[in-house]
Amino acid sequence: MAQRVIDLSLTIEDNMPAHKLFQRPVVALHMSHESTKAQSLGVPGDPMTFQTNFIAMLDHVGTHVDAYRHVNPKGAPVDEMPLETFMGKALCFDLQHIPDLGDITVADMEAAEKKAGVKVDGHIVLLCTGFHKRNYPGLDSVWKNPLLTVEATKWLYDRGSKMHGVEGPSTDKPTDNIFAQHRLCRDLGISHWEWLVNLEELLGKGEFQFFGVPLKFKGGSGSPVRAFALLN
Repeated sequence: MAQRVIDLSLTIEDNMPAHKLFQRPVVALHMSHESTKAQSLGVPGDPMTFQTNFIAMLDHVGTHVDAYRHVNPKGAPVDEMPLETFMGKALCFDLQHIPDLGDITVADMEAAEKKAGVKVDGHIVLLCTGFHKRNYPGLDSVWKNPLLTVEATKWLYDRGSKMHGVEGPSTDKPTDNIFAQHRLCRDLGISHWEWLVNLEELLGKGEFQFFGVPLKFKGGSGSPVRAFALLN
């Protein structure tokens, strides 16, 4: 049976929104097809021109994954984490009732699991709150994302889920600075993807395959990813 590919990645562009603590990226034209004509490459009648772009960004901008090193000074950097960490069987939970700056609780997770029709058993779990569609690219997309509570995170961990994914810049609320969810992930040895998009496309689809593989940055605390799902 043919598989359908669902792109779950935010487009990386100049000055796009970033987490409240992080610098926005810089993306600029470096060399253009017009400017490289002066290089006189190619052959008469068929010049070879090209374009290159300059990109300067943190490793936690746009759709990205947190390496263990991000919040744990003794944790593995992104280049030392097994590739299998970043792919596998997955589920998407319908949490569209969660408001901006709301809390995702154990009760929410249990209800969403029942609605999904598949028990969490080592799955990657993606959380669709509709936050991205409501807010991006306005500043509310930086300042109003919901919280995945520590209790709900522990609920995932107890079911073998070692990776999860959210919309928006963080799994923690931007209105506080305690980072309870990140600290629990540090202590449990699990992690997550942030700023996923198009999760609505996965609702009601049951189990699917998810891929969110990082670039191999030496010592990287995280990495942008091209996240996507394969649906049967």
